Amino acid sequence: MSDRVRNIAILGSTGSIGRSTLDVIAASNQQLRVVGLTANSRLAQLCEQARQFQPTWIVAANPDRASAFNWSAKPAHAELLLGSAGIEALVARPEVDIVVAAIVGSAGLSGTWAALEAGKTVALANKETLVMAGPQVMQLAREHGAKILPVDSEHSAVFQALEAGRRRDVKRIILTASGGPFRRHTVAQLAQVSVAEALAHPTWDMGPKITVDSATMMNKALEIIEARWLFDLEPDQIEVVVHPQSIVHSFVEFRDGSVLAQLSPPDMKLPIQYALTYPERWDCPSPKLDLATAMSLDFEPPDLDRFPAIGLGHEVARVGGTAGAVLNAANEAAVAGFLGGQLSFTEIVPACRSVLDNHQFEASPTLEKLIELDNWARQEVTRWVCT
Repeated sequence: MSDRVRNIAILGSTGSIGRSTLDVIAASNQQLRVVGLTANSRLAQLCEQARQFQPTWIVAANPDRASAFNWSAKPAHAELLLGSAGIEALVARPEVDIVVAAIVGSAGLSGTWAALEAGKTVALANKETLVMAGPQVMQLAREHGAKILPVDSEHSAVFQALEAGRRRDVKRIILTASGGPFRRHTVAQLAQVSVAEALAHPTWDMGPKITVDSATMMNKALEIIEARWLFDLEPDQIEVVVHPQSIVHSFVEFRDGSVLAQLSPPDMKLPIQYALTYPERWDCPSPKLDLATAMSLDFEPPDLDRFPAIGLGHEVARVGGTAGAVLNAANEAAVAGFLGGQLSFTEIVPACRSVLDNHQFEASPTLEKLIELDNWARQEVTRWVCT
């Protein structure tokens, strides 16, 4: 381990990634220290985390919820900040070394943006940031000397495998997908999928939005777009393979035909820790792969007819511009419609396709334009639902 303590701010500390990050920090023998935590709605849990981890700052991202909450359980040592301004103030603090960007959806963009402007190392679990504004975000990081280290298990696997070779020798990367709970369903069966069935993921424990994305395979579409910008690849260098065991997290193939894979049990603590300790490797509290136990690893191509989201991902990765922001916002709204009972499971991706096809595309949008289209796409899905 390094002798230097690394100070961590976690954006979205009460979500699944945030909680796993705290598990990693708790197991770090005090080499990782929490200095800031943020939450949107689970404010009681935020106070509980603050009592355990003793951060200097906590942020209630929703000021309305904060004003209605009884803060008597907040530790006296923790300074309370509010709203997006509070998140931006936290990530800019000189005491913060690493910002874990774990807020789900487009809501995570502003905090990540502020952290990069402050020149921080960002452990990025919020794939939507690069889906919405990949070129702008990567340019911002370059301008301010900031680092982006991937936390998504697939992108962490690619990042780790790339350490074994030169970028110019990469032929392609292959992102693995569990296939979700419905990889064997027929089209007719998919049309009857319930919310409860969609939330029952066979291998991963995630929040509801990400779990539904896994079931539609929209998560792979978003990961294709994220990988395109994060690793500076051409879209046709990014492929997807279904691997239901979720042991191999991605492959990198080099020009000589060598294929490198990263393997570990399906647990987020390992990729989280690697982002927090890079380039060092420490003992990790995640489960270990037991190669003394018999197992089989299966791989198959995705069925693009039953799961058309992957095709959308490749399309958006090719055209760039405003397409990523529109697809991401439309998907967030469509998933919310499904969870709320207004859309069927098989209407999620067509709703996204409809909104994507009907937006006014711009090849080089400003950040303000991307945010404007994010709002527009959500409204369009609402109208799509009503018709």
